[in-house]
Amino acid sequence: MGLDEDSLDYHRREPPGKIEISTTKPTNTQRDLSLAYSPGVAAPCNEIDADAEAAYSYTAKGNLVGVVSNGSAVLGLGDIGAQASKPVMEGKGVLFKRFADIDVFDLELEQADPEDIVRTVSAMEPTFGGINLEDIKAPECFEIEERLREEIDIPVFHDDQHGTAIISGAALLNATEINGKDLENLEIVFSGAGASAIATARFYVSLGARKENITMCDSSGIITENRAARGDVNEYKTEFARDVPEGDLADAMAGADVFVGLSVGGIVSQEMVRSMAADPVIFAMANPDPEIGYEEAKAARDDTVIMATGRSDYPNMVNNVLGFPFIFRGALDVRASDINEDMKVAAAEALADLAKKDVPDAVVKAYGDQPLQFGPDYIIPKPLDPRVLFEIAPAVAEAAMESGVARSELDTDEYVETLEARLGKSREMMRVVLNKAKSDPKRVALAEGTDEKMIRAAYQIRDQGIAEPVLIGDQAEIAATADDLGLDFDPTVADPSTGDYEAYADRLYELRRRKGITRSEAGELVRKDSNYFGSVMVEQGDADAMLTGLTHHYPSALRPPLQVIGTAPDADYAAGVYLLTFKNRVVFCADATVNQDPDEEVLAEITRHTAELARRFNVEPRAAMLSYSNFGSVDNEGTRKPRRAAETLREDPSVDFPVDGEMQADTAVVSDILNGTYEFSDLDDPANVLVFPNLEAGNIGYKLLQRLGGAEAIGPMLVGMDKPVHVLQRGDEVKDIVNLAGVAVVDAQQNE
Repeated sequence: MGLDEDSLDYHRREPPGKIEISTTKPTNTQRDLSLAYSPGVAAPCNEIDADAEAAYSYTAKGNLVGVVSNGSAVLGLGDIGAQASKPVMEGKGVLFKRFADIDVFDLELEQADPEDIVRTVSAMEPTFGGINLEDIKAPECFEIEERLREEIDIPVFHDDQHGTAIISGAALLNATEINGKDLENLEIVFSGAGASAIATARFYVSLGARKENITMCDSSGIITENRAARGDVNEYKTEFARDVPEGDLADAMAGADVFVGLSVGGIVSQEMVRSMAADPVIFAMANPDPEIGYEEAKAARDDTVIMATGRSDYPNMVNNVLGFPFIFRGALDVRASDINEDMKVAAAEALADLAKKDVPDAVVKAYGDQPLQFGPDYIIPKPLDPRVLFEIAPAVAEAAMESGVARSELDTDEYVETLEARLGKSREMMRVVLNKAKSDPKRVALAEGTDEKMIRAAYQIRDQGIAEPVLIGDQAEIAATADDLGLDFDPTVADPSTGDYEAYADRLYELRRRKGITRSEAGELVRKDSNYFGSVMVEQGDADAMLTGLTHHYPSALRPPLQVIGTAPDADYAAGVYLLTFKNRVVFCADATVNQDPDEEVLAEITRHTAELARRFNVEPRAAMLSYSNFGSVDNEGTRKPRRAAETLREDPSVDFPVDGEMQADTAVVSDILNGTYEFSDLDDPANVLVFPNLEAGNIGYKLLQRLGGAEAIGPMLVGMDKPVHVLQRGDEVKDIVNLAGVAVVDAQQNE
């Protein structure tokens, strides 16, 4: 099927459309229903009646945006009316929810008169925390937005005007940095004089461009003062009328530094591009076909052409989804009364700054593994970059507070943590650990120091203040890779081939000489195997922790630290633990990587160490020893092992957390089973530490939970070692390395 057929099938599939209402509170009992509705609902009604601001505390108002349209100017479709525009408005709601966790009611109004729309939307002010105007034709859209901003006390934002302005404004800031031109001296030409073009021109002035340097063209040519005097243009176009000779778009583009296309496809030729000033900037944003194709514009000249379009199949896509969800998120969270110019500028500047930062691996993969590095082909971030939320929303919130339109204050550092929690429990959990790490950073040796991911991770680890990374490997190779990656980074490097590390060889020989290693072999291992080098470095105290495994099989990566560092004094075995995060709960799964067939003593030890790990994440452990048997329902050697392990732990006075078993997995995690059928259990609440009976079960279990249960996984985290060592999985992303570095630092802090 083609795109149209696929889209029709997508939208009509049961249930039709793209959005639904879901409840956020329990509705399982009569008590729940009496709280949700009558008679309990009277209490919050009375509170709001006494203080209207209480609506933000007792209702969804503070996270609810109305997407309002009359369907008079739907992108690419024109005036299709209110009913036909509903799929677009539902889609807008999907984007609000997907990217910023904002709920939406879409409102399609069968109204053409601006007065009617203003009156209707104004009457709905008590319902919403903000209003997003969408696909309303010019010039009526200007009047509607201006009137609503005056008449109601919640943010009003016409995305067709300001979205493109903000996103392309961020691109313009970076384009001028790349080509070395000053914003205030740019000659800027617009093709198109509708709502988006006029708002974008205004916004460029807010960023620092000069109004007298902006030439705007409509379908009749350059908008001049003579045309304005003749009444050929409306009052909004007149704002950008210039005292220049009349002419067409080709005349306007001659000598221009920047072309901004918000009109129709195919109206710019290569000759027109060649007529522009050196190193031109071309934003050809008509959809679906730009004013000039990407390849055509690039091929028209030999110098640097910085090109952006509205299409996803070319670099530098100007996509409004980079703006509106995050702008509203910041505005809602400080209960702003308006989205003012300061907030829009803050959003553009934050977006521009983000484009200069190292791009997460997940984003690169989402866009076909194409290189994404600040430069002419990457001047604005990609819409799927999750960091956009953490950069724009706080910048907008801070600008709202500083400009006086915020009705509540927030701490921007703490605010970033609440935003991370919106994107998943794993981010919330990792923030706990990373904050602990930042309070007292330690030295973390990265064994595979020449790997590109390790170098990028080292840059982020140092930049975020998580640790002091030490890259193990060839100094020149590491420096060259960092330079190629565009990282402003002078890493700490331990180069086994050039440094004086004979003491490391001596120590390795001392530790392993009765295990078949000669002195010469020890020297060879230190020089050529970064896992042995890093292990000795940590054992000798020259680093506090170590990460490895990115390019090695797990067993081969684990062997050197086990041989050199060994297990802790109170441990005989190491174990691998995964933290799995779901929407409203977390579980620690052990052992998933090390011990193939542990006996009861090993299971008990694994449980102790996993409980200690849980507390590093501020989670109070409740441990379940898993089996296919429930409390003796099956009695054989396999079920006795977890049963005896649980008994051993309960009898140990040093164990200060609840533990029980053997039990089946659903018994461990379902409250109704645990507290109903097995009310005698020592677990009052579902377990959050799940100890599997063997490696096979543990590995299968965590992977099923991750893939079919929708859990996010952090790990594997190695517990039981004398000093912190964590073994990555081959193919882990940079964020995984950074996260495990944070865990390693907290481990090292605990060891002091």
